[in-house]
This record gives sequence, C-alpha cells and structure tokens, in this order.
Amino acid sequence: MQSEKQDPVNYYIGIDVGTASVRAALVDQSGTIVAHADQPIQIWEPQPDHYEQSSDDIWAACCTVTKKVIQQVDVAWIRGLGFDATCSLVVVDKQFQPLAVNYEGECKRNIIMWMDHRAASQVDRINGTQHSVLSYVGGVMSVEMQPPKLLWMKENLRESCWEKAGYFFDLPDFLSWKATGVTARSLCPLVCKWTYSPEKGWDDSFWKVIGLEDLVADKYEKIGNQVLSPGASVGNGLTPEAAKDLGLTEGTAVAASLIDAHAGGLGVIGADVKGYNLPCEHQPVMSRLAVICGTSSCHMGISDAPIFVPGVWGPYYSAMVPGFWLNEGGQSATGKLIDHVVRGHVAFPELQAKAAASAQNIYTYLNSHLDLIKKSLPVGFLTVDLHVWPDFHGNRSPLADLTLKGMVVGLTLYQGLDELALIYLATIQAIALGTRHILETMQSAGHHISTLFLCGGLSKNPLFVQMHADITGKPIVLSKEVESVLVGAAILGACASGDFASVQNGWIQFDNLWNVHDVFSLPQQHLQSSLCCISEYKPSLSPRK
Repeated sequence: MQSEKQDPVNYYIGIDVGTASVRAALVDQSGTIVAHADQPIQIWEPQPDHYEQSSDDIWAACCTVTKKVIQQVDVAWIRGLGFDATCSLVVVDKQFQPLAVNYEGECKRNIIMWMDHRAASQVDRINGTQHSVLSYVGGVMSVEMQPPKLLWMKENLRESCWEKAGYFFDLPDFLSWKATGVTARSLCPLVCKWTYSPEKGWDDSFWKVIGLEDLVADKYEKIGNQVLSPGASVGNGLTPEAAKDLGLTEGTAVAASLIDAHAGGLGVIGADVKGYNLPCEHQPVMSRLAVICGTSSCHMGISDAPIFVPGVWGPYYSAMVPGFWLNEGGQSATGKLIDHVVRGHVAFPELQAKAAASAQNIYTYLNSHLDLIKKSLPVGFLTVDLHVWPDFHGNRSPLADLTLKGMVVGLTLYQGLDELALIYLATIQAIALGTRHILETMQSAGHHISTLFLCGGLSKNPLFVQMHADITGKPIVLSKEVESVLVGAAILGACASGDFASVQNGWIQFDNLWNVHDVFSLPQQHLQSSLCCISEYKPSLSPRK
C-alpha cells in the first residue's frame, strides 16, 4: 500500500474484484491514486472446468483493502464508492445466505466463476434454439454467460440449490447489494451476461424456450427487476452494517457497478492524446479499442450505432459508456495461459532461481534473456519455427468455440531455459495474433479502429505490449495511471455522489489521469515508468502472418 496525508479534498474509492485478488484505491478529485491495497481471494477447482469462489471471502477481502486505503484520510472526505468485479454468478437463499453451487454441498463455495465451463451441454442447447436474443451476443452464447449456468444448476442441483435459491446475482451486483441492502441490478452485467435489453427488458420467450420459465413466473425477482445505469446511486448509500465493515461513514454514496473489464475500458478509452501524432487524435472515440488484459483479455470497442459482429459479444447499448453501443471481443485465457506455459515447463525451477538471484520477477528475467539470445534480428523472429495455438480454454472470440484446445508446434528435444523463453515468446505472439483476429473481424463488420489502448496486469509487460503493436500493426497507448480499472470504479463512485454528472464527465474531471509526460516506442528504448507517462508503442516490424 502507498499512502500519505492529503489536504482536505474530495475522495472516491474504487474496489476491483478480479479473478484472484481484490484491490482498492483511494482516488482524489483529479484522478490521482493516493493509496491502494490488494488482498488475495480463494479459488476452488473441485473438478476439471469447475471453478468456484466464496462471496463471504470476497466481501471480507473488500473490507480489508478498503480499511487499508483510508488510513491516512478523514473518512468524511470520502464522497462515493464504486465496485467492479468479474462476471461470476453468486447464489444466495431467500435470507441472503450462501448456497452451495457444487455436488459436495459446501455452502461457502456459492459462486460459479466466470471461467467455469461446466455448462457446456446446456449452452449447446441454448444455442440450438437460435433465439433472436442471441444476435446480441455475437450469434452464439458463451458458456461463460449466466443462462447456461442457471440451467446447469436447475438440472444438476435442483433440490439442494435451485429450489432454495432466493437470488442469483452477478458478482458486481452482489457487492452493491452487500453495501446498500438494495437488490437493484446494474445495466452492465444484465445486458452483457444475462440477455437483458435496455429497450425491451427481459424476453419471456427466451427463458421459457430454454427451460427456465420459473424465472418468468416470479417476475424476474431472482435475477433482477429493478435496473440502474452504471454510476447511478444505489438506495441510500452504505448501510450501518456495511459502513462498519468497510470503515466508512453510513450513507456514503454507492454506485451501480460495472464488470471489471468494462471498468477498465471506461478508465482508459477516454485518454487525451493531443500532441502525440496518433491516428486517433482527431478521430472520435469510436476509433479506439480498449484491451483489458489480465487473467483473460477483453477487447472493448464502442460505436454510435449497433454493429453486429459474428463471434464478438454485443452490440450492448450503454453497457460501458452511456449512449454508445459496445462490442466486446475476448480471449478466455491470456495471463493464465502464460503462467500455465511458463510454470509447467521443466526449466521453470532454473528460471525461478536465476530470477531470484538477479532480484527480478520471472517475466522481466525472461524478457532480458530473450534480448540476450536474439542476436541481430528483432526478438519476434526468434520463433520462426515455433508456434502456439492459444485456445487452451476454448475460443471466446471470434470463433466462439469452447471445444477448441491448445497446441504447440515446433518442439525439439531441448528443454533448457532458452526453449522456455521461446515458448513464452511464442505464447505471447499467439495471444497477440488472437487480438489481431478479433480486431480484423470487428473491422470487417463496420468498426474503424486506428489505435489500441491497453490496461491490466499484462500491459505492464513491455514484451506483451510490443508484440501486440507488431502483430496488429496498430500503435498502442498506455495511460499515465496504470491502474485504469480502479480509476474506472472510482469514476462510478464520483457519479453516485453527484460530483460528476456522467461517466464521460469523469474523463474531464479526472484530468490528472490523462496528463502526458512522454512518448516512446520499442525496441529502441526500454519501458520507463508508466506511472508518470503516457506511453506509445509503435510497430517495430511488419505484422507477422
């Protein structure tokens, strides 16, 4: 955690619940993060493709990190609170107590995670209906969305879970309920993961045809019949109990939430890049693609009219930026895939030892090692005989095929550190090629994207960023504030407090977020601290075919 005493100003808290950790930031009225903290959260994998978490564990982590970031300020100065989270499914009973989403009956494990693929047969049947709502999810519903998971629970845990369930929450909505006691839902997760239409509401015929007619019978009380725009104030703010848990003041404004990737998109896509001769400088915001890259990656492009892109989620109206349509491409495993490939290699213990001896993390060491072995050619050419197909956890976009598997072509009998570094590089290149595939599919459908804006954990890896620039042929911008997801969540809190009129107003009000300090491209220069600059990565070689 970093913090120091500040003069009296308005503050906002952003809480981001990612796949493996909860983070919080205290953000001042100019958009500067003055304190931040993080806390790991538990993941259970009881069997292949089953991933579960605990809402109690996650709320406890939210409270821990919030109390850490507010230590040096008067809580009376904190005006609002915004949550974002993964689009995982939380199940509670009618008294809001956790219900087991597993065969073991472990009630603590009451969350089916976003990356859980247990409902493969259910999503196949849903897609077989060819219902009209599927046109708003790229034509094919993903197993990572909520309807197939709900159907799985009804078919597999009917007595122990389905019939006892009082509410099914998307995790971002669960957090706003926990903070306010209000079961209203955010438009963002309902539109993106549940098939809700901002214009028409729920489509009764869809839920009936897939076998979930009981949700219609109770007028959608279990999944949400009061819907708020992201950033809208929820109820009367923090309840006394939640305020005590978080160390904040009762009544502090709480915002309707966002999915984590959407908070990242909100936090980065409005960057001011004047003076850097970027192609997007004199173009509308629709020319930008926000890529939020962490455990998985999401590719967020907005438009002023709906664009239907095969295999790419959306178009979703007002799901991220009010008044704009959103298309969301994605890769189900990116950071997780890189970790899987590197940590599963026989040379990983050697890598760990050498990285520790040089006081570097393993990926900084691998990047340096690649520089040593590249000789005179650009580093990207080291893998001319080594190729990875990255769909180890299926393909989310644009092929929309959860049955696809990963592949490595070009292996030899050598298993040393050089070979580990090359597979690491080839994996990053494969992920970048996947981004290019998504980008080209969106362009073919009608998007006009000239510049990529990256945020998330992987955007801190200069090799990952440079390979995306080389392979897509597009300049890449990193904002001054690397924690764009947390800033996006804080913008929600500022909107809920009434200090910001809209989330777009947050791009103007948080002016410090977008101050430009420097521009450079690789490989001629090494990455400088992106905490103090906006960084532009230009392609250093022709896009790899």
